[in-house]
Amino acid sequence: QVQLVESGGGLVHPGESLRLSCTASGSIFRVIAMGWYRQAPGNERELVATVNAGGGTNYADFVKGRSAISRLSAQNMVSLQINSLKPEDTAVYYCNARVYSTNTDWSDYWGQGTQVTVSS
Repeated sequence: QVQLVESGGGLVHPGESLRLSCTASGSIFRVIAMGWYRQAPGNERELVATVNAGGGTNYADFVKGRSAISRLSAQNMVSLQINSLKPEDTAVYYCNARVYSTNTDWSDYWGQGTQVTVSS
C-alpha cells in the first residue's frame, strides 16, 4: 500500500558529496519518521540517519559531522546529504518510512535500495 521511490545513488569518487532522495506514496495517513539505512556485503543493515515528525534527527557515528537529513513533510519526502564520501561508505542504501496507514495502524516500509559506490 505504501511505495518508496529512491534516487541519487551511483558511482562517486572519495571526497565527493552525494544526495539521496526518497518519496513515499500510497495509503499514508501520517508519517511518523523517515530515514536511511545501509547494508554492505556481508554486513547487516544499519542505521545511517533518521528524522521524525517533530524534527528530531539521529545520525550514526560514521556520518556525524558530514551528513544532513531533511524531510519535506507535505510531500512525504526525505533527503540525505553525505559529504566527504569514503570507500567504506559503499553499500546499498535503503529508504525507510514509518507511517500511519489509518488513524490507528502504523507500519514500517522500505525502498528497494539504491547502490552507492565510492571508488577512485
